[in-house]
Amino acid sequence: MGTQLITVGVVVAKRRLKGPWASHAWLPVAVLPGLPGTKPWTRLSASEEEETFYAGSYEVELHPAETAHYGDNLAAARPSLWVALRETGPETYAVATVTADPYEGESLAEGIGEIVEAVPMPPEIQAEVGAFYRAFHVERVFHKRKRDRADPEALARQEAGARRRPEEP
Repeated sequence: MGTQLITVGVVVAKRRLKGPWASHAWLPVAVLPGLPGTKPWTRLSASEEEETFYAGSYEVELHPAETAHYGDNLAAARPSLWVALRETGPETYAVATVTADPYEGESLAEGIGEIVEAVPMPPEIQAEVGAFYRAFHVERVFHKRKRDRADPEALARQEAGARRRPEEP
């Protein structure tokens, strides 16, 4: 069944901090549709407070089984892509993953050692994810299971010395 790959470019920022423990922080800030003609780690802009870099490309993989999650993302006030950066050495990072599944993005944020941010999903990517959603989504009806009635006597206390006898015919 058809998975789909969407190639994106990831933009990260190196932001200056004012705290005593760190001088700067790296954060994913944007995703570009397609594959830019720029080499990874090319500086895009620089100011006193922030430098931005093109970190590289990544292929977002869409799965038919997760279309309900993509629908939730597209219906949100701000559809997003979740980008995770992994430190590969001192002051060097690689794009670990990019996902359109908000629940997978949330679980990525629970891990230790990766920098995870939700960034706005560009309109071109929203259109591709929306087309995938319409092509593969099947609404599933929720069926609540009914529990079996419990036997209230099954765990009842018995009198000391009283034993149950098998039923006689």
